[in-house]
Amino acid sequence: MQTTTQYVSGLQTDNKTPLKIAPRVWPDRVIPLLLFLFSVVYLLIFLRYSALEPDEGIVLQGAERILRGQLPYRDFFSFYTPGSYYLVALLFRIFGDSFAIARFSIVIVGALLPVMTYLTARRGCSREIALVTSLLTIVAGVAYRFLVLHNWYSTLLACLAVYAALRAIETHRPLWAFATGSLCSLTVLFEQSKGTGILVGLALGFLLQRLLQRRKLFRWPELAYAAIGFVWPLALVAGYFAWNHALVAMLRDWLWPLGHYGAVNHVAYGYQNWSDRSRDLIFHSGPAWATLVKVLVVSSGFIVPALPLVAVGSLACWTIWIWQGKVTAEKGAQHVVLSSDLTGLLLSVVLSRADIIHFMYLLPLWLVSLAWVLDANSSNGRLLASSRAGLMCFLTLSFGLMGLALLTTAAGARQITVTRRGWIRTRQTDPVIPYINAHHSSGTPLLVYPYLPLYYYLTDTQSVARLDYFQPGMNTAEQGEEIIAQLKAHPESSVLFEPSFLEKIGTSWPRTSVGVIAHDSIGNYIVHNYRVCQLLRTPSDALFEYLVSRERGCP
Repeated sequence: MQTTTQYVSGLQTDNKTPLKIAPRVWPDRVIPLLLFLFSVVYLLIFLRYSALEPDEGIVLQGAERILRGQLPYRDFFSFYTPGSYYLVALLFRIFGDSFAIARFSIVIVGALLPVMTYLTARRGCSREIALVTSLLTIVAGVAYRFLVLHNWYSTLLACLAVYAALRAIETHRPLWAFATGSLCSLTVLFEQSKGTGILVGLALGFLLQRLLQRRKLFRWPELAYAAIGFVWPLALVAGYFAWNHALVAMLRDWLWPLGHYGAVNHVAYGYQNWSDRSRDLIFHSGPAWATLVKVLVVSSGFIVPALPLVAVGSLACWTIWIWQGKVTAEKGAQHVVLSSDLTGLLLSVVLSRADIIHFMYLLPLWLVSLAWVLDANSSNGRLLASSRAGLMCFLTLSFGLMGLALLTTAAGARQITVTRRGWIRTRQTDPVIPYINAHHSSGTPLLVYPYLPLYYYLTDTQSVARLDYFQPGMNTAEQGEEIIAQLKAHPESSVLFEPSFLEKIGTSWPRTSVGVIAHDSIGNYIVHNYRVCQLLRTPSDALFEYLVSRERGCP
């Protein structure tokens, strides 16, 4: 006979294991520590490896501007909330301004994420399943895109906010309510879309609990502490920028993505960002066995976008079961709130950019829903219970092969490039950094166009304009004219130009207007007013032109 505490996919179905924190026996104290230490050792392999990804330089160069006395939004443009800029700037101020210091912060973040996966999954699943999903977080979490990005900092804060909310439900202590509000607010300050998703998810979960229980989930003191926790970080930031006469500019830039980011960044759900060449290499080249291995490597990219849908289905099931009285609202409180959080985060991804990269940023939380599936037993459905072993083997193989590919790529990069921010390892020699270092002193203005601000940071140069990068179709024509005006005002500034960048737009930003690609005002200005001095091919096979104004001679 089915028991009353029926748990959806993965949660125990016996009255002896209520939906709350597992007993604090010694394994549940030791395992998180071991996960953290193992993750640190593993991620140190990636510390100095760089594929010279364009996105990585955004936060690094923003932190540099702050150290030079500039203020975000007033002195340079950014639609990011300021948390990641100031965190990295603080690390540079305390420990020294180097690429390795910034990367080490990602090591720590990446080592904490599997711990959060374990602690969250452990509330409804067995220790073994929670551990398996935590190991998947190590293999395919931060290592998937080991870059200094605001995304990883905000993901950790989102995980902490979810954990604090669960603890607030368990204990009803005002301190946990305060922590929940504070962490939600800090998540907004590191990434507004993810922070909004957490807020929407929590609000949905608490509203459902209110309707299902027909009573308040929290007492008034707890709500007051949560509200205070949410307000104080935002008030502190608003006061700081108001004191520096930049509050209006800050709010305008925070809201800027609503009218511009989505115009070119909306893609199909789970979009893989593959070029035609990548598809041919994966599916149409090599012997059959090699194609099978490559398919297994990329299969995790199709699994991950499906995991949030499990959370949405779980939320619906639990809501119906509680409403029908099959389980008590108290038993389902944590699961409803956790599923609601994941639903809110899914909404934030879908409304911004639903490609595989943005799903991978939230993998530590999506894997909790995978833990529910893996921990299913016969009460949840015989098919899930009987297929657990095969599913775990497939997931281990898929994620393991992907992790092996990431690991061998990073470990196999042997070319050392000395930069002004410390040395890095690349797969092939990068000629751009030595060339700029040879012809530009630290702090000199330069324009890297359109999109690779990492070169500014590694060469200790700075953009001639208020923008550190320019994405056609997302950035506005007015911002393009601003860059041209700065080039006219500083004709002594050199330009590092990638003419073939427009060819990448069809793959990376497929919704970009053809008219934007056809009319590149900045590129046209550079072509007509600058001369090519040197051609430089990067390890990623991108060809850059080093140019100076026609009135100047080449260095």
